[in-house]
Amino acid sequence: MQTLQADVIVIAGGAAGLCAAIAAAQGGASVLVFEKEAITGGTANRGMGPLGIESRHTRLRQFQPTKDKAFEVFMDYTHWRVDAQLVRAYLNKSGDTIHWLEALGVEFLEPASYFPSAYPTWHLVKPPSGVAGPGAAGTMTGILAEQARALGVQILLETPVRRIVKDGERVVGVLAQNKDGEDIEAHAAAVIIATGGFGNSPAMVQEYAGYTLGQDMFPFRIPGITGDGIRMAWEAGAAATEMSMEMIYGMPDNLSIPPPLHEACRQPHLFVNLLGERFVNEAIMPNVTFTANALARQKDRTGLLIFDSAILAQMAVDFDFRNRVFPVTKLDNPEAAIAGLLAKDYPHFFVADSLEDLAAQTGIDPAGLRDTVAVYNASCARGYDELFNKDHAYLRPIEGPKYYAARHYPSAYGSTGGIKINHKTEVIGTDWRPIPGLFAAGTDACAIYGDSYVFIMPGNSMGFAVNTGRIAGENALKLVAARAPEEAAVSA
Repeated sequence: MQTLQADVIVIAGGAAGLCAAIAAAQGGASVLVFEKEAITGGTANRGMGPLGIESRHTRLRQFQPTKDKAFEVFMDYTHWRVDAQLVRAYLNKSGDTIHWLEALGVEFLEPASYFPSAYPTWHLVKPPSGVAGPGAAGTMTGILAEQARALGVQILLETPVRRIVKDGERVVGVLAQNKDGEDIEAHAAAVIIATGGFGNSPAMVQEYAGYTLGQDMFPFRIPGITGDGIRMAWEAGAAATEMSMEMIYGMPDNLSIPPPLHEACRQPHLFVNLLGERFVNEAIMPNVTFTANALARQKDRTGLLIFDSAILAQMAVDFDFRNRVFPVTKLDNPEAAIAGLLAKDYPHFFVADSLEDLAAQTGIDPAGLRDTVAVYNASCARGYDELFNKDHAYLRPIEGPKYYAARHYPSAYGSTGGIKINHKTEVIGTDWRPIPGLFAAGTDACAIYGDSYVFIMPGNSMGFAVNTGRIAGENALKLVAARAPEEAAVSA
């Protein structure tokens, strides 16, 4: 068995873990990072950027919210069902963390919102192309890994941690195994868990969130994100939090759909469930969390967005809604785009010559669909939606001659919750006291949303990861310093 020694051990090298490692190393600590995959970055490699409150970018542009306003909005949104001190610590840290990341070499574009009523808190990472998009934050994680190594951090790839080691109540290290099957025992004053949650564990998603992956939940499934850190923390005596999914919605396997067509299928047209009934004000669809919440309550947790030939022609000119993930403005050559998707035998998009045909293809109740379309078209003619008060600008009748439908399900960026921490990111035991030497950061410990992801301030997922990672690294460093005299006395 190989034996290693460090001041701080970090379990996993994603955004939270790398920030923890750098923060500790900047203070002079020796740091080991154990990463079970062949690359670092984790889920952040698919993301776009973190939240920042009162960064130099937002202050220069006089963007809201302030730290005080952000805290007020956050706590009102979550109905105070979350750890207020942890939320405050995270939000207060977030602007400075943007500057800290910039000092490490990360560049950001202008802060963005996700939909019109959201705050511009999302600090989009500037990739080499200069254009933000899915995966742009991979540039940031690459820089973080490079800077960590430059600070002397040892990153062990393809080396998963199997167990956290304790001496009495105190955490003193980990047991791991490298890619050759060799066991490693590593000792440290502090261990930081940052394994990214359980979003790709079918068993844990089913047990703790109540969804079946590939059936009624289609999240971003990142390899290796299987709840390892959460299970190890529980085995070490950690208390559990509420656990769920960081809900959004979309068509299954959406990355296989050309972005303009995918966005055409998320515009504010008629949205019905399998009973043929409307279930949401379609004007809220840019808030993907609210839409996912509504979808999750429907039969088979699914809904179908319906439009017709006239609406398709209108989308070839302009979209009603746009977002920063896929910043497309219209659906060019819609017939060709649809033909290309159908040629792939994609099973969640439908074209029909009648409502009856559409109902038969999709499984929507035909009588319910017929009645709903009749009522909806009457509302469009009046310019007033008496059911959900949908903005009249989006009231367009469904009249054919061609009918189109796109099937949507709940999706998720990942999981939420698992390990209970305090505002110092210390792991809290089942006795409500910190477990000495154990910290957790990022998604493993992210239980700050209540029942809905706080999309009104975008960037929270990555923001919580980088900020709690940094907080954990700094507090682990303090623990190392506090234990140094004790260890020196023992050695003497």
